[in-house]
Amino acid sequence: MAAAALLGVALMITAGASAAASSPSARIVVQHAPLAGFVYYEGQAIWDQMKSGDRLTLVREPGNAHDPNAVRLEWQGHMLGYVPRRDNADLARQMDHGARVEARITELQRAANGRHRISYEIAVPLK
Repeated sequence: MAAAALLGVALMITAGASAAASSPSARIVVQHAPLAGFVYYEGQAIWDQMKSGDRLTLVREPGNAHDPNAVRLEWQGHMLGYVPRRDNADLARQMDHGARVEARITELQRAANGRHRISYEIAVPLK
C-alpha cells in the first residue's frame, strides 16, 4: 500500500480508536526505511551510544532550501539525517496538520564499506 494511503488509514484509525485500544504501546507503523544523509551529520560521532528501539525526534523543515517537505530525524538532540525525499511528502503534510507521529531506530548496521546505516520506523500512536 502506498505510504500516503497507509498514513491516511492510520490517521483515521487513530481518530476512531476506542478507549480499550489506547494502550501506550499500541501504534500503527506507517513507514520503515533507511535514513537519508546519515554520513553528513552527527551520527558517526555518536554511533556507539545509539541502540535499536531508541526514540527519534521528527522535526519539520518547511523552509529547507532543498526540499520544502523535509523532515529531519534527531537522536537526543543530535541530527542524524532526513526522511528520504521519496517518502516525506505525505508525512510532512500530516505533521503540518498536527498529526501525532513518533519515530524510533529499528536497525543499526555497519556496512562492509565502513559506512554506518540506520533504519527507522515512523508510527502513529493509538491513544
